Amino acid sequence: MSGIVENVTRIRSIFYKDLSEALTLEDLQRSRVRFLGKKGEVTSLLKLLGSLPADDRPEAGRVLNELRDELESALSSRGSELSGMETTAREAEEWLDVTLPGRGRPWGAFHPVAQVTQEAIDIFASMGFSVAYGPEVEDDFHNFEGLNIPPHHPARDMQDTFYLENGLLLRTHTSPVEVRSMRKWGAPLRIIIPGKVFRRDSDQTHSPMFHQLEGLLVDENISLSHLKGCLEAFVNKIFGRTLAARYRASYFPFTEPSLEMDVECVACSGSDPSCRICKGTGWLEISGLGMTHPNVLRAGGIDPVRYNGFAWGMGLDRIAMLKYGLKDLRVFFEGDLSFLTSAGRRK
Repeated sequence: MSGIVENVTRIRSIFYKDLSEALTLEDLQRSRVRFLGKKGEVTSLLKLLGSLPADDRPEAGRVLNELRDELESALSSRGSELSGMETTAREAEEWLDVTLPGRGRPWGAFHPVAQVTQEAIDIFASMGFSVAYGPEVEDDFHNFEGLNIPPHHPARDMQDTFYLENGLLLRTHTSPVEVRSMRKWGAPLRIIIPGKVFRRDSDQTHSPMFHQLEGLLVDENISLSHLKGCLEAFVNKIFGRTLAARYRASYFPFTEPSLEMDVECVACSGSDPSCRICKGTGWLEISGLGMTHPNVLRAGGIDPVRYNGFAWGMGLDRIAMLKYGLKDLRVFFEGDLSFLTSAGRRK
């Protein structure tokens, strides 16, 4: 027992000397480990209790437990003191004058695609179109069959679809909203449908996720001339000048007849055979369009004998690329702030 008492006196003396020299919380942690850790001074003495005579163990245990509690209390008190000192020192270095006026922060910029999307919405809204939205996860009927694309149709291969479970898929175009809108609102109908679409494609001019703007007008006595006038007015407005346009025969299952619209090159207007934008052709493909197929009207619950209409679809990312003179679509999705903010300033 006398050996335990001598060790307690020794440990207490060493501990308080060590504690007085602890100037940081890290120093204090080292002291805690030295005296109370698994291999610490006090822990080592507690392990010796079993070797003492049975009559000496209770008193020795009491003395050691009191020592441990005393050291714990001293460490806690010194820890609070050091923590306060460190906080005071940090506040002195990182002081903040709350009486100063706020400096604010600069305005951000819209993403170029979001910017072009809003411009397009505003232009078509001025022509009387409303905005419609639909789900990005679609079923087969709305994405294909309701748009005159039955299961055996080869146009399904053109879509290169991301299929999900339970017959669902990521929509390959914004056209499914046409069927949903006709079933919801009937005719007459005049809507545009901006949104994300998904296809298995990725290179400089294609992305597995991109943005489309669909348009649909259903009414009585609608003709291709109405469609051409609508799109040409949009193109001239979005690019800020009058552009020549031409139309080429094409094929889409959901329109008949179907056309593709080209506009004169926004960079060279056809005057530069080495132009990288139009590759020397002088023309840029801008949209697919046509008169809405009667089967699509029927799928939307509209009588194709009384009503007809037109529809078009265009890539908003492509419009943004042409508007800002870009050659690589991927820059829109890389999060490059220097590009995004400079594009925002060009608005």
